[in-house]
Amino acid sequence: MTRADELRANLEQVRERIEKACQAAGRARDEVTLVAITKTFPVSDVRALADLGVTDVGENREQELKEKAPDCPDLNWHFVGQLQSKKSRSVVRYASVVHSVDRLSLVGALSKAASAEQKSVRCLIQVSLAAFGSADAATGASRGGVAPADVPELAAAIAAADGLELGGVMAVAPLGAEPEKAFAGLHDVASRLRSEHPGADWISAGMTGDLEAAIKHGATHVRLGRALLGTRSPLG
Repeated sequence: MTRADELRANLEQVRERIEKACQAAGRARDEVTLVAITKTFPVSDVRALADLGVTDVGENREQELKEKAPDCPDLNWHFVGQLQSKKSRSVVRYASVVHSVDRLSLVGALSKAASAEQKSVRCLIQVSLAAFGSADAATGASRGGVAPADVPELAAAIAAADGLELGGVMAVAPLGAEPEKAFAGLHDVASRLRSEHPGADWISAGMTGDLEAAIKHGATHVRLGRALLGTRSPLG
């Protein structure tokens, strides 16, 4: 089997899982966007996925984003990893969406970068779901993000910033948590955000192991790497 055949088979399985999850949740399939996370994989895989109809691709590291995005400029590039403020300009140059906004200083850096690049960047607030996880998760296995109580302040800053658009929320289920409980909590956070900012209707949640639970609780974007591309190589 060629690499292209492997990716095609994986993509078919992923699309079937998303379709079934949407059916089970009583949602339309077009409500959920697949974001292919290509961390550590070559740009040839990105191009192969694009040839198969994948339009949205995400990277966790600024270095990989700036190496791959120029070769595939027609794709919608998402940045999903933790972001240092000093790398905002580089990320904004290539990505149209940043999923991991978690502090006010980053809002300022992204706004400055977006204005310099003369573009609009959609920003998602990364929410910590530790409070909705297991006891073990809450004591040290949080996957990053701001506490739900801090979302309104960060949302207001993004909404007021030049060059930025408040898109919604993103989260990763805490290690050891029940995804159902975690994503139900995220759904509540997202609902409160939309009451103040109706256009902030994205929920980026769900990965290879828990996409069904995320879709059940309103995810609009699922971020899949392993299910599409296989086991990642160790980072250098």
